[in-house]
Amino acid sequence: MDEKSAFLGTDNIRKLLFKLSTPIVVGMLVQAIYNVVDTFFVGMVYGADDVQAIGGLSIAFPIQMMVMAFGIMLGTGGSSIISRALGARENEKAERTLGNVFSLSLILSVLIAIPCLLYLSPILKVFGATAGVLPYAIDYLKYIILGGTVFVFGIAVQNIVRSEGNARLAMNAMLVGGGLNIFLDPFFMFGFGMGVKGAAIATVISQAIASVWLLLYYLKGKGAVRFRSETLKPDLEIVKEIVAIGIGSFVMQCSSSFMMIFVFNALATYGGDGAIAVFGVIIKVNSFIFMSLLGMGFGLQPIVGFNYGAKKYGRIAEAVKLSLAATTAIGTLGLLIILLFKEQILGLFSADPQYLEIGKSAITIMLLGMPLVGMNVITSILFQALGKARPAFLLSISRQLLFLIPLVTFLPGFYQLNGVWVAFPVSDFLAFLLSGFLLLRVYKVFKEYKESLKTATGSETADQISSI
Repeated sequence: MDEKSAFLGTDNIRKLLFKLSTPIVVGMLVQAIYNVVDTFFVGMVYGADDVQAIGGLSIAFPIQMMVMAFGIMLGTGGSSIISRALGARENEKAERTLGNVFSLSLILSVLIAIPCLLYLSPILKVFGATAGVLPYAIDYLKYIILGGTVFVFGIAVQNIVRSEGNARLAMNAMLVGGGLNIFLDPFFMFGFGMGVKGAAIATVISQAIASVWLLLYYLKGKGAVRFRSETLKPDLEIVKEIVAIGIGSFVMQCSSSFMMIFVFNALATYGGDGAIAVFGVIIKVNSFIFMSLLGMGFGLQPIVGFNYGAKKYGRIAEAVKLSLAATTAIGTLGLLIILLFKEQILGLFSADPQYLEIGKSAITIMLLGMPLVGMNVITSILFQALGKARPAFLLSISRQLLFLIPLVTFLPGFYQLNGVWVAFPVSDFLAFLLSGFLLLRVYKVFKEYKESLKTATGSETADQISSI
């Protein structure tokens, strides 16, 4: 067992969760700033009354998230394997996994870029781009896709760094990237007069520098997992396990983008460019809450993975309980802050009267379910960390695919634009119920293990969990 990660199995759970999750939450909030800064400066460049440029970034956003989803898949699957391997003292497997994540990042980003660049305009139209927002979306997205490698690699390696318990480094990389993005955005957009193109180029450069920093961490041998060039050769068994575990996170991210096809088309029908701009702003503002929830989940992941590998199941149960309490509190507090300052928040991006009128009711309705979302996030990450692909996959698609898409397709027929907004809190509630049901099954196993410590072995409990 590498001494750099041994503390995951011994430190006080409350202090450990705080130690791991705090820098991740800070880093994820910086990631949320990434998403908002471009929109803020675009609003300044094109004028407070021009919602089409903001709408262009709104339409581009889900496709950008789909590119990043490949990094999330590799990072989630790879980090789960690595943290469990470190806990079980299987260092060689951890090294092979690290090398495969590196090589897959490059391969997948190239495979993504080719069809996206060839068919960018038709793809954006499928996502609901109107004639007014399409040129802005193309100008922004083509540079993001060209820089796809740094997004896929950077996001994947951030997760790997966290899996060995070094959350602070991942946070610092995100802080560097976010800080550079804030500095470079006006430099390219105003200084060179590049508009939305400048926003995209600034984002790519910022992410590239953060990614190189993380790469050097492993090339210099500073990680708990040693990098060896021979591990770059794809190992079919490792690749299959990475994909099996990470597919849930991938689908969760892609389902969000896929869901937006239905949302943007409904918004184009019932609200026009103003409604599209409103939705894009709300999604990015809400990312401050959602990224915080993810940060708590990512802080939980190495604790669960390591202690599952070490067969310390009581520590897992305690960590999950604390994470659920924290994410519920974050969701509730975030919702209250946004509702109290909704007019000021919306006004940061545009002064268009239609946009502001739509936005005030939309932001109130859409975000009502945020206190419930933590249950879905934590439970999904719990199953990923345990290496249980099926329930992780089910939970990952529940909010966006199983519940939200049918609701956003059905409700506007009765309630027009308000039907789009109402679909969000209803889907949050349904996903909360499903997550709670699956979580109770895990706690039943942990409880049975605790009651039979004198006669049951850790391996028997692991077999029980495997059946879930």
